[in-house]
Amino acid sequence: MAHSLVQNYLHIVYSTKNRYPYLRDKGIRAETFAYLGGMCKKFDSPPLIVGGIEDHVHILCRFSQNFAVASVVRDMKRASSRWLKRKDPALKDFYWQEGYGAFSIGPSHVNVLRKYIGNQEEHHRTETFQDEFRRILHKYDVEYKESEIWK
Repeated sequence: MAHSLVQNYLHIVYSTKNRYPYLRDKGIRAETFAYLGGMCKKFDSPPLIVGGIEDHVHILCRFSQNFAVASVVRDMKRASSRWLKRKDPALKDFYWQEGYGAFSIGPSHVNVLRKYIGNQEEHHRTETFQDEFRRILHKYDVEYKESEIWK
């Protein structure tokens, strides 16, 4: 085959440090999500939707075959953290959590996940981020230690 043809849909999830609600301001939150979408494009991974609430983010993108997930997430978190600190002096202590979750999804689940991410505010009226993340880990059959995922 002359070309490598790849279609990887990736759901990336991570929270603010200690799940602190740094992104309370909806304007800053929207700008942060737009910034993260731009970072996805920089890594040749077009975003389908970026959303979340004040203490975490969900990113759904078509992930590039040319980059490693760990490198992209690290660079996205680093750049967006620096950007947020410059954007608003009230966010001078902003940090993302240490880790992240990244889950591959099939094409038939893209629209369902897109709606789910777009409905985060409503969804989190009844479920905490921690419960949501545990549920996602169970859904994808990911083994984890409770004491390790909240750093």
